[in-house]
Amino acid sequence: MEARGALDAGGRAGLDGSAIGDRFRLFNFTRRDDHLAYLRVLRAMDRLRSVHQVRVHTEQVAAALNELVIAHEGVLGEGAEGDRLDERGLRDKLDALAEDGVVHRLEDASRAGSLARYRNRQSVYQFSELGYRAYTAVEQVLAARVRDANLSRLVFSDVLDDLRALAVANRAGDRDQVYRRISRLDAAMEDMARRSAQFHVTLGEIIRSTDTSTEMFLTYKNALLTHMSDFMTELDRYLPRLAEAVQGVEETGVYTLLSRAADADERLFLHTSEKMEDWQRRWAALREWFSPQDSKASDLREATRTAVSAVIALLRQITEAQRGGVNRSTQLRHLAEWVFHTPDDESAHALMSAAFNLRSARHLGGAHDDDEQISTRATWWDAPGIELSISLFRTGRAPTPGLPQPVKVNRGIRAELRRSQFEQRAVDKQAAASLSRRGPHDRVLTEPETRVVLKLLTRALEARTVVAGRLTHGAGADDTVELRLIPSEAGSTVRTEAGTLHLPGFHLEIH
Repeated sequence: MEARGALDAGGRAGLDGSAIGDRFRLFNFTRRDDHLAYLRVLRAMDRLRSVHQVRVHTEQVAAALNELVIAHEGVLGEGAEGDRLDERGLRDKLDALAEDGVVHRLEDASRAGSLARYRNRQSVYQFSELGYRAYTAVEQVLAARVRDANLSRLVFSDVLDDLRALAVANRAGDRDQVYRRISRLDAAMEDMARRSAQFHVTLGEIIRSTDTSTEMFLTYKNALLTHMSDFMTELDRYLPRLAEAVQGVEETGVYTLLSRAADADERLFLHTSEKMEDWQRRWAALREWFSPQDSKASDLREATRTAVSAVIALLRQITEAQRGGVNRSTQLRHLAEWVFHTPDDESAHALMSAAFNLRSARHLGGAHDDDEQISTRATWWDAPGIELSISLFRTGRAPTPGLPQPVKVNRGIRAELRRSQFEQRAVDKQAAASLSRRGPHDRVLTEPETRVVLKLLTRALEARTVVAGRLTHGAGADDTVELRLIPSEAGSTVRTEAGTLHLPGFHLEIH
């Protein structure tokens, strides 16, 4: 799963496997034992960067570290006061960050005031672009708060105004206004997608952890339900207008709109074709939010509605549990009390095993039907499973065919079958006698007569012969009558209760 996710992300960013590995290497400092020290160093460099000191020496980083410890006591993490870095340790940290690509290491010979200092390494460090993004991503994770999650219902009116203004600006040919409006729309859609994803993830986390935080859920339940209900109301009210506004923008010319946005785009390091492709992707994402059919806004509405139902169901479950006085926490407390008062360890283990259904592991195995299809290097986890019998699982003994069982004789069923067969034969004989007496033509055959004709016709067709490329006579008979197929240009027709049977090229006779 991790490899597939990396490939998906690389496909969106246009990266190959080695480039993805290099970007993952930017986060190596978070997995080292002294990751807090690396975080303090990066915060000091960020402090210097905020005052436009891009390239910094170890002395400047050390001074910034001291300022952070004094000005923001406790913000740098545990050990900040008692784990001061010396110049050698600080340089080692910066060199390790340079090897990971988080910072760049440059040599500055102008800082050497003497020949001795020039012989020593005079390195300066600065953030790399991707390294600074990796550092800010880590800071965002550390600063994230669960209670910040929300669904922005006020953004729909702003989006509607921007869409209408975008259509007006495109008709007027105002390139700068087109760029401003479409940029605001792109930022609003990105913010709304981020907020909705964060809110539903947070809501799922709250519902999952309700057993340990029931009080918090009950405290905010009314505000939560009101917030989601207001959001759905605003979304239902604005969704038709937003779809109409998107259609109005498209009527002014999408290609012209995107061309003007690309011309006004001030990103220097992108070619015009790359800007055009980027704005096409952004407009497609924006249009997908408010398309008349299968839009992301509709999906968000359904997800929110489902979340409301889940919250109401959870609230009912908590209320019933509190009313009855029994829930998971009370059950666990009672179980802990029972285990504590057991006379010995064996009784405690037996009680816990019975409560959580803990049993000794029973390993079962067997041979696969086709051993050659499975590699000998395959592990138990990767190898395909085999079918095991229930008796082997329950008793540990392989199943056996057992003693042969006596054949069951049901005389009543046999007698009933004989009686039904006798009645069927009697009906067929009466139908055959009627056919031989009245013939098959110029009347409608009954169901038994039709059954006899079809049976005899099947035998006649199976017995027919071909002479000189043409079919000759054919005949089929039973113990009562005989059916003959005689070649005839006029052919013949037999009418039955189920329909009409046509025999082109043959005349049917029954004797």
